[in-house]
Amino acid sequence: MVGGADRRGGGARRDLVGRRSVRPLPARAARRVQAHRPPPGEPAVVIALVRHGETATNRDGRLLGRADPVLTDAGAAQAAALGAHFAQATPPVAVVSSPLMRARQTAAAIAAPFGLEVEVDDRLVEIDYGEWDEKGFADVPADEMRRWRADPAFVPPGGESLVVVHARVQQCADELLTRAGDELVVAVSHVSPIKAVVAWALGVGPEIAWRMRLDLASITRVDRGPSLLSFNESPPGFSAR
Repeated sequence: MVGGADRRGGGARRDLVGRRSVRPLPARAARRVQAHRPPPGEPAVVIALVRHGETATNRDGRLLGRADPVLTDAGAAQAAALGAHFAQATPPVAVVSSPLMRARQTAAAIAAPFGLEVEVDDRLVEIDYGEWDEKGFADVPADEMRRWRADPAFVPPGGESLVVVHARVQQCADELLTRAGDELVVAVSHVSPIKAVVAWALGVGPEIAWRMRLDLASITRVDRGPSLLSFNESPPGFSAR
C-alpha cells in the first residue's frame, strides 16, 4: 500500500483492469517438482501469499500503487532471503506474481531454486491509487483520506476502490485454491490484494483492511475452506521493514 522512485528514472504507472493474464517470465527450463504431502494431521498450506520486497517508494513512506519501481538493494536481499526460506520448505508447484516489477523480481527469487517459471496474473496487481500514487500520506487531501478510510467503496481520483480490489483478488484466490489441490502455490503480490485474500479467508468485508499491518517481504498462508493459517510471517534472520 505504501511503498519509490524507480532507480531507472521514475516508475511508469501500469494501467490494468483486473483481467487474467498468465505470462511466464524468461527463466531456466522448468523441471518437475516432486509433489509434497504433509504428515498426517499437519494442515496443507495451499497458498502462500508473499508481499514484495522494498522499493524506494516504500522506504520513503509514500503510497505505491501502479507505479512500477524496482527493488532497492535491501529489497533484493529480502527477496533472496525469501527464496532461501522457500527452498528449505514445501516445494511449490507454481509461483504466480502481480505484473509489477517489484513483485516479479521477488517471485523470480522464490521460483529459481525450483527451476520454475514465474506466471503473471494481472488480478494480483496493487490497488490503483490514481492521482495519489507515489504521494506521501500528508499530501493527500485530508477530506479524501477520511472518506477512503471510512468507506471501502470510495474511489481515489482516477483510481479504484477497495471493494473492486477485493472482488478481483478473491476470484483469483479461489481459482488458485482449486488449482493447487493438496499442493502449494506461491502468489507474490502487494499489501491491498493480500489483505483482500485475508478478508475472504475470514469471511469479512474489505473494511477490515485498516485493522491489519502487513510488512514488506512477509508471508501469509491460506488453506482450503478458505481458512487463514498464518499472517505477516517473516523468515528468520532478516527484517521485513
